[in-house]
Amino acid sequence: MESMNIRPVAFDHPDAVKLNDRVQREYAERYGDDGDVTPLEASMFKPPHGLYLIAYDDGGTPLATGGWRAMDENGEGYADGDAEIKRMYVTPEARGLGLARRILAALEDDAREAGRARMVLETGSKQPEAISLYTSSGYTPCTRFGHYRCSPLSRCYAKPL
Repeated sequence: MESMNIRPVAFDHPDAVKLNDRVQREYAERYGDDGDVTPLEASMFKPPHGLYLIAYDDGGTPLATGGWRAMDENGEGYADGDAEIKRMYVTPEARGLGLARRILAALEDDAREAGRARMVLETGSKQPEAISLYTSSGYTPCTRFGHYRCSPLSRCYAKPL
């Protein structure tokens, strides 16, 4: 296996935009809709209030992404000190290499260092691979939050940092 280089990038970096387009197409295929319409801005992922990572292979091909953003108590069910995982994605050709697990661990470490208390994430019932990753990484179901908190397909998880 080639070595992987995980590095921070801006949420609006061209490679991040390309991978985001791919994950949105996958969401649309799985759920038959327009993808994840949660409002996100590049500024939400700027340290120390967030971080966005891309894993590259030795040839510079972007293969996986993930980010976290700081969230605090609001009308959507977040709690003070939350760090929310967004846009975890591994390209089909790179699945099974452990990239999602490595990115997730790096995001957790960074959010912990930034003083966040809890990592939270929302996924969907039609993403069993994601649910398996999170539950095997210590996440447990929690009260629904965020843009999709009223959707019957929404699944929310949390892990203390």
